[in-house]
Amino acid sequence: MKKIIAIITVLIPFTLGLKAQDASFSQFYASPMFLNPALTGSTWCGRLTLNYRNQWPSISGNFVNYNAAFDQSLDRINSGYGMMFNSDNMGDGAMKTSTISGLYSYHLQVAREVYLSAGFQATYIQTKLDWNKLVFGDMIDPVSGTIGSNTLETPPANLSLGYVDFSAGAFLSFKGKFYGGFAAHHLTTPDNGFYNLTDNQLQMKLTVHGGANFIVGENAHNEPMVVSPNFLFQQQGEFHQLNMGCYVDYYPFVVGAWMRHNFENFDAAIVLVGFKHNNWKVGYSFDITMSDLSMASGGAHEISFAWEFCIERDKRRTIRTISSPAF
Repeated sequence: MKKIIAIITVLIPFTLGLKAQDASFSQFYASPMFLNPALTGSTWCGRLTLNYRNQWPSISGNFVNYNAAFDQSLDRINSGYGMMFNSDNMGDGAMKTSTISGLYSYHLQVAREVYLSAGFQATYIQTKLDWNKLVFGDMIDPVSGTIGSNTLETPPANLSLGYVDFSAGAFLSFKGKFYGGFAAHHLTTPDNGFYNLTDNQLQMKLTVHGGANFIVGENAHNEPMVVSPNFLFQQQGEFHQLNMGCYVDYYPFVVGAWMRHNFENFDAAIVLVGFKHNNWKVGYSFDITMSDLSMASGGAHEISFAWEFCIERDKRRTIRTISSPAF
């Protein structure tokens, strides 16, 4: 049964003309530039982020995603720049997608307590297909369930695709307490099909996210205890999801809990525990599968790491850092 699920997982992109969805992190603020290009350079100094996600590890052919990014604020011109690398591995390497992105953002104070950031992202995407790792229906013996090596399916002429993609976003912060953003990825909906079909476009992904910070007390070291409710809504083609939940920041610890819903069913409950110290932080989250797939999937494990450091910093900086959750 697990193998059949893996087969279906691998074949779905082909049957839909490769209308696949982007990877999605449960700790969406732990990979800020992946969430929204406008969050590029949103810290005082430089920032290195690393993210790892293993989805449905109990199922053969599960999804594994890696993300690494660096961004730096440019104080003198109220800007930020960054580089980001991302890798998706699907079906035990049957399909691999790698991306490299350059990002730029501009930060503007539009009122006394209102700060706006706008960002732009240019990405090169490469997708590779290992045809020998695919299993099709005519390769499976209907009686014994054994898998043969012959199929009548015809491989595409090219097993590697490369193309350029563009994205943009905006982020607004009010009094360092309320914040929200909007991002549009794949603005040009580039062709990403291995076969010459009529509709092979990588569909645009729209993201809306927001939240607030409420100080509810202090710890023994006079650090504020912050409760931060948040939401994330994403839509890409016919796929859509809503994440709603809350962080509790009690330095040096952070805990969080969310629900993820795709409107057809309750997809998952997400729990997080994080630790922050000086200029670095690490977080772990687990997705508890609530859909019909249940915990037979193994849920999803996610680990994040971030380190902030200064390469260039101007004490005359006029634009504040953007207040948003750490994870």
